[in-house]
Amino acid sequence: MQAAALVTAALIAIPLLTVAASLLPGAGSQTWAHLADTVLPSYIASTLYLCVGVGVGTVTIGAAAAWLVTMHDFPGRRMFEWSLVLPLAVPTYVMAYTYTDLLQFVGPVQSWLRTTFALAPGSYWFPDIRTLGGAVVVFTLVLYPYVYLLARSAFLERATGMLDVGRSLGLGPWRRFFRIALPLARPAIAAGAALALMETLADYGAVSYFGVQTFTTGIYRAWFSLGDRQAASQLAAALLGFVGLLLLLEHASRGRARFDVSGSRHAGHLGTRLTGPRAAGAILVCSVPLCGGFLVPAGVLLHMAITSGDAQFGERFIELSRNSFVLAATAAILAVAIAVLLAYAARTARGGLTRHVNRLVGLGYALSGTVIAVGVLLPVTRVDIWLASAIMDMTGRNPGLLLTGGIAALVYAYLVRFLAVSLHTVEANLGKITMSMDDAARSLGHGAATTLWRVHLPMLRGSLLTAGLLVFVEVMKELPATLVMRPFNFDTLATQAYTLASDERLTEASTAALAIVAVGVLPLIFLTREIARSRRER
Repeated sequence: MQAAALVTAALIAIPLLTVAASLLPGAGSQTWAHLADTVLPSYIASTLYLCVGVGVGTVTIGAAAAWLVTMHDFPGRRMFEWSLVLPLAVPTYVMAYTYTDLLQFVGPVQSWLRTTFALAPGSYWFPDIRTLGGAVVVFTLVLYPYVYLLARSAFLERATGMLDVGRSLGLGPWRRFFRIALPLARPAIAAGAALALMETLADYGAVSYFGVQTFTTGIYRAWFSLGDRQAASQLAAALLGFVGLLLLLEHASRGRARFDVSGSRHAGHLGTRLTGPRAAGAILVCSVPLCGGFLVPAGVLLHMAITSGDAQFGERFIELSRNSFVLAATAAILAVAIAVLLAYAARTARGGLTRHVNRLVGLGYALSGTVIAVGVLLPVTRVDIWLASAIMDMTGRNPGLLLTGGIAALVYAYLVRFLAVSLHTVEANLGKITMSMDDAARSLGHGAATTLWRVHLPMLRGSLLTAGLLVFVEVMKELPATLVMRPFNFDTLATQAYTLASDERLTEASTAALAIVAVGVLPLIFLTREIARSRRER
């Protein structure tokens, strides 16, 4: 089992190592030199500005919402507790399409303003959503739940007892927040912000639609417009360096701080009761990101899908849904199976090699789908050519591209990108099973494989379902890797929505976009309500 786990992990790590190898001496190209002299500075500046804006926005909204729903009691708090996570179901590129349609010159908002106030075209100023600032707003509305979830957990587990001590010492609400709660939750907030920023760096659909020049758009342009895979891989390696720097900063922000969780946790903490204007303010603070991040885009998509929608809704839509489902289900099943193999191998290993390898393969989630595509296609294409040559020598028939010509290479890219999602879920729940159960199974003569099959898998059934569900939703939303690696004439709901929106056919794109949101929102509602219920039962 150890050998199988190490071989599997090595296969998952190959694309990451391929991208990193593009920075070795002698790997340069004329295209790379041209990019470095012309557009690379703008890529760096835009990426930094986007990260700073999204970081500030997600931390402000996520921490404030988490503080309100955790430490206060006001009308609607229990509903906000789980619904504030719903924006994660909306892909950033879908959010970009809906707000563009809503706020453009011929959209409903500006049309209403001109009609209501008798404004002539060109006689008023209205912010343009398709700018770098607009991208910051869109990413913030979609990604703040990462900070919200982790900050809320930190407030629940670490802050309640300390806040009671602060109250007994005469500290007011604001001083308790800034001097006690916020420092205690800082590592969790930093981790949530890091996740949000990694998603920002990984995005292609929204930034390309808004015309924002970042590393991901540069990779796509170098590959398809300039036809230089080497330059694309070097841009991907530079983006990998950005991600590594981000992870180092997140780790450094924690320093040597360690926080112990009290035995009582949040039991019995009812929160400060808010009434009147303070309750209205809390409701407003929680309603704005929920409405802006989920209710408004979902409502716009639903309206467009009902009134106009995709003219090819019938057979073509069924084909797109089938393609998306096959890819997502295949990737989810394989990701869960590989996660079980890697997690159980690390559990039974005597040394720490397997654990370190698991951390390496988990880096794929921090990378853009475009970067993963670059790392996958370079080695897989060589294998494809070798296989075709070998088969032709043996049979005299050219089989074509077996891996890149179908969905195999695309599923491989999904596994590299999203294996960490299932691996972390399985590891966390496997760690809750006491080692005494392994010892008992071993005393009865069962080996490692039999113990896994007869003892651990039945106990992990719920977590395996959760892991598969999370990977399924992520693959349904994934755009960059699918755009780059999909076989000829093979489209999914994500690529259909992007293609139609890029052609300014926003109403037609609404059908596919709404289907993606619907697939994502149902698991999120289930998972968040389960989390809330389990915490109330503690």
